Amino acid sequence: MRIEGANALVTGGASGLGAATARRLHSLGASVTIADLQAEKGEALAAELGERARFVEVDVTKEETVQAAVDAASSDGPLRISVTCAGIGWAQKTAGSKGVHPQMPFQVVINVNLVGTFNVLRLVAQRMLDFEPEGEERGVHVNTASIAAYDGQMGQIAYAASKGGVVGLTLPAARDLSRDRIRVCTIAPGLFDTPLLAALPEEARTKLGESVPHPARLGTTEEFALLAQHIIENPMLNGETIRLDGALRMPLR
Repeated sequence: MRIEGANALVTGGASGLGAATARRLHSLGASVTIADLQAEKGEALAAELGERARFVEVDVTKEETVQAAVDAASSDGPLRISVTCAGIGWAQKTAGSKGVHPQMPFQVVINVNLVGTFNVLRLVAQRMLDFEPEGEERGVHVNTASIAAYDGQMGQIAYAASKGGVVGLTLPAARDLSRDRIRVCTIAPGLFDTPLLAALPEEARTKLGESVPHPARLGTTEEFALLAQHIIENPMLNGETIRLDGALRMPLR
């Protein structure tokens, strides 16, 4: 898929992995719709990027707001590219001395990370069908999972389950949409220098980075965006989840 001149939607695009992806796609000539709950950050990023960038406030769990973002992203041309980065976490064990894991936070994490991803995927795909293919492709959708889908640690049951669901839907989605020439892939990042980890003390951040086999550091958001770019541009990448983790396999805790 050619990025220059394409319309792109990035959910969770106001910060972290999503913001880096929005910046990269914009730098390569795409018109980017940044969708996020963080209105102040999203509007600031759109203003920073300038022409060919807009912000739409979106809650990925609510169909009407996702549809509004899809409408905005396709208002001046075919929507060809979608990258879904919105997500949250919750840390708690299934049961133990501190009590049983409450049902509500588990449902909230599943709703945002898994159902939210599906909301974006299904509504984007339906809109892509409104446009004729460009060459052999109609569109590309990139999900964000996590290596927690494979190596969930103690206390990560909600997060790992949600990201495992994203991995699980990738292949059937790609198969569902294959005849319509829409590709679906997922990136499963490891330890990345995002706002979530920025809250940790520098010593803790350094120690986390040193746990990565090579390179022994936290990943950068730009490295995530670079892989998103490659998936978009490589027509043979479809139905695949790619670990982006420096060969890291997460330990028990």
